[in-house]
Amino acid sequence: MQIIDREKLRELERYHLVSQGKRSLFSILFGRTAVILLLLALQFGIMFSFFHFLEDYVPLYFSGSSILMAFMMAFILNTDEDPTVKLSWCALIAVIPIFGALMYWYIRLDLGHRINQKVLRDIEVESLQYVADQSKVMDKLKQTNKPLHDLASYTSAHGGCQVFENSTATYYPVGEAKFEAMLEEMEKAEHYIFLEYFAVGQGYMWSKILDLLLRKVAEGVEVRFLYDGNNAIFSLPYTYPKQLERQGIQCKMYAPPRPMMSTHYNNRDHRKILIIDGHTAFTGGVNLEDKYININPPYGHWKDAAVMVKGDAVRGFVLMFLQMWNADEHVHSFAKYLPAPGQYPQPDAKGYILPYCDSPLDDERIGETVYLDILNRAEDYVYIMTPYLILDEQTITALTFAAKRGIDVRILIPHIPDKKYAFFLAKRHYKQLVTAGVKIYEYTPGFVHSKVFVSDDKKAVVGTINLDYRSLYLNFECAAYMQDVAAISDIKADFLNTIEKSQLVTQETIRNEKYSTRIFGWLLKIVAPLM
Repeated sequence: MQIIDREKLRELERYHLVSQGKRSLFSILFGRTAVILLLLALQFGIMFSFFHFLEDYVPLYFSGSSILMAFMMAFILNTDEDPTVKLSWCALIAVIPIFGALMYWYIRLDLGHRINQKVLRDIEVESLQYVADQSKVMDKLKQTNKPLHDLASYTSAHGGCQVFENSTATYYPVGEAKFEAMLEEMEKAEHYIFLEYFAVGQGYMWSKILDLLLRKVAEGVEVRFLYDGNNAIFSLPYTYPKQLERQGIQCKMYAPPRPMMSTHYNNRDHRKILIIDGHTAFTGGVNLEDKYININPPYGHWKDAAVMVKGDAVRGFVLMFLQMWNADEHVHSFAKYLPAPGQYPQPDAKGYILPYCDSPLDDERIGETVYLDILNRAEDYVYIMTPYLILDEQTITALTFAAKRGIDVRILIPHIPDKKYAFFLAKRHYKQLVTAGVKIYEYTPGFVHSKVFVSDDKKAVVGTINLDYRSLYLNFECAAYMQDVAAISDIKADFLNTIEKSQLVTQETIRNEKYSTRIFGWLLKIVAPLM
């Protein structure tokens, strides 16, 4: 890896420290915190008024609350939401009826994003005309690999995501390796560079990338940069897109936060995509911040993963990016960026790659379905790396059933968490999973941010999709599903090497867990789907 400019790094760290307090204030003003505080104040203000000034009408308060609670529960139970989500909302409304009801409608109406969502749905439908003709590949799979044919039929029908031959994958077991590779590949760009990332932070990593992008712009390369609106709260100035535009980089922020009106924790663009000239694409867990390449990581060693795809499958990532980018435009410009099948031959290619995305704007949980398909079809083993383990009943059933029928199911999660509440919730699943035969490992050197499934030496997923409600239900996500490609052996080897540095969770360690951890996990379990 290239030598770090320490002086520049110290300067960027000073900038970070100066602006940290300002960003904390923004996170309250622009996030749900302000709304939650306001609604709680309203709940307790009404209660206080009745009990101190309107004592004679206290029975009316309880009657009204009971009617509101009954109506809301009946409404929620008749929606199409996941049963666990329904129960969480009902529990919240039962305890704090006015707050719970108003919070439910605030999130359901989604005032900050509703218009944007409609435009995105229209773009997705309109762009289906650019989906490649894969009938020959599908006919071949129908005869030789019916399970993959069926999975690709599902992702194509419900997300426009297709399976490709003539594609290779290179696996990167740490963020530093991905960073070095992406710099190398971007240096080769001749026509365009597209970037779409959830998190961007001012620091060494982003400064190196930005310097390269500005050089490429000067050479005539088209650069487009799309990032999630959360960065305007936590890491970048609100006007950052305009700053980059002045330097020649086309830049957009997905769902910019707006005070009080933005349910900004819902439906975030959690994807990580880099595309060069239509022949090379990257995805995985690595964002554009220093901690992802282990510069001043806050939670010990940052274990992440990424994959580089070359060949026909890159077309799938280009289409994903353009759909999100063109949310406020039309799709007439798609064709010139989409490579033709076979345009970039891969002589060493074998197997299949299926780039896929998951959108919260429809009723299909493609990310979860692909994971469940791997678990349900496994013949020997399924190895999983995930930073979070906040599971719905479908995933718990699939994991435990796989283990009970003799599949070697192993899950690697962090030992040092970035979010305490997520760690408490993960531990709530330990006993049920371990009792069923699932092996759980905690990565003792630090934090695992990889989102990886690998199974039976023949299939794997590397992408952005965590095993939690936010990734599986609420966010825009993406991944590369690979079958019979050479990189699968590297993914398996990385998993096995990593568990050598991890501690196995046993029934004894579960029994010895702190009571405070158990209590917090038990309480948080009630509202886990809402976090």
